[in-house]
Amino acid sequence: MKAWTLLFTRVSTGLLLLIWGAIKIAAPDKAKGVSEKYYGGLVSADEIVLAMGVAQIAIGFLVVLGLFRKYVYPAQALILGFGLLAIWQYILDPLGLYLAGEAKPLFFPSTTVFFATLIMLLYKDDDSLALDNKL
Repeated sequence: MKAWTLLFTRVSTGLLLLIWGAIKIAAPDKAKGVSEKYYGGLVSADEIVLAMGVAQIAIGFLVVLGLFRKYVYPAQALILGFGLLAIWQYILDPLGLYLAGEAKPLFFPSTTVFFATLIMLLYKDDDSLALDNKL
């Protein structure tokens, strides 16, 4: 049961990165808008948006397959952790009652995805269905 749970967690978190990467490539203006609003424009340059999109697709694909997990799980954790840092006030105040100024409860599941990645890191040896274990 643990192997199947890790497989489903791996596929769902990897697909999330794939989707985010595809959005960066297909709709770079949306990615730039997010960068302007939540990252202070830090990652708004066309080249950066494209590179991040390609990297997220590659990492997401490898996560889904369970390949190079020693490297892609920490990369995924960094990406998701960086995203959490950008929305920290919405994580601490999802209803916008005292800190965030506006309610953004849909941001709160970002914590679940981040912690799911940490669980995958901690239990990667138990993920017997990953391609790394098959090769």
